[in-house]
Amino acid sequence: MSALNLDDFANLIERPDGGRRRDAEERRERRLVQPAALGRLDELGDWLAAVQQQVPVRPLDRVRTVLFAGDHGVAELGVSGRAAGSATDLVRAVLDGTSPAAVLARRFGAAPRVVDMALDCDPAELPEDVTRHRVRRGSGRIDIEDALTAEEAEQAFRAGMLIADEEADAGTDLVVLGDLSVGGTTAAGALIAALCGTDASVVTGRGGAGIDDLAWMRKCAAIRDALRRARPVLGDQLALLAATAGADLTAATGFLLQSAVRRTPVILDGVVSAACALVAQRIAFRAPDWWLAGQASGEPAQAKALDRIALTPLLDHGVTAGEGTGALLALPLVQAAASLAAELPVREPAAEDAPEKAATDG
Repeated sequence: MSALNLDDFANLIERPDGGRRRDAEERRERRLVQPAALGRLDELGDWLAAVQQQVPVRPLDRVRTVLFAGDHGVAELGVSGRAAGSATDLVRAVLDGTSPAAVLARRFGAAPRVVDMALDCDPAELPEDVTRHRVRRGSGRIDIEDALTAEEAEQAFRAGMLIADEEADAGTDLVVLGDLSVGGTTAAGALIAALCGTDASVVTGRGGAGIDDLAWMRKCAAIRDALRRARPVLGDQLALLAATAGADLTAATGFLLQSAVRRTPVILDGVVSAACALVAQRIAFRAPDWWLAGQASGEPAQAKALDRIALTPLLDHGVTAGEGTGALLALPLVQAAASLAAELPVREPAAEDAPEKAATDG
């Protein structure tokens, strides 16, 4: 296996096709609908043309929901509304089709793919296609120890890259990215605080499951302690992920970067995917051009990360369920933008150019 050089991503990732974006804008100007009547849907249509390198854009018929799963040792401190080590229950709900994300994914045609990176359960309890990329059983307690060894971090990062390649090779034209984790928002808060240079209290939210004031204080203290361990490795993003992220967040970061390499657009969900996106931006500054922020969850860390990445959420409904739920709610909006950009009638250029053509023929 060749050495993993994160600096390569800065060279491999190109911006979406600016020429196709201009073509889409020119086509939109000839549309019969009143200019600016569709608001941000027009902007989304232009973005889709650029990422697809195609005008008019094609429908978004092959959408996939990718959910990286893991338990975080820091949950033992009582920082989550769910019991430590219970992320397997979230996974089973998705697989059984009974979670909010599973319901929405079924409704919107975005079949979920669950990837166990660090669940705290016997692998035999879950299907082999879910567990085959697992790095370890639970990530380390980030307030006192690294989440991963250096080798485990590279393994998780490469797993995320591999899954991005598999989705691109399968013809997936849009990914909804989410997580199935217990303690994941604490790890995300530590990453965001470290990269934004802020204190723990600024980024500590209530998490997807909701926590009371005492749990919030425990979470704030855990992020504070994790920050002390994160700051010395801020210049090495893989080391930062090993210190504070966990296998699921590390894999999601690799997934985001390799998806950008493969020109696969991604809708981000909540604070966990925002934290991974912030790390990925540090690695390759052009990568965010391939992502959309699905929704504003109300988590302060997510708002801080998205502001740093310069992504504006499509929706603001305060959905904190995680699992990609908020991003899935934004999916119909993106699909609508694709359909409108492709199917609304436009004035044909030939009719506008007729007088000039006649003068030339004469």
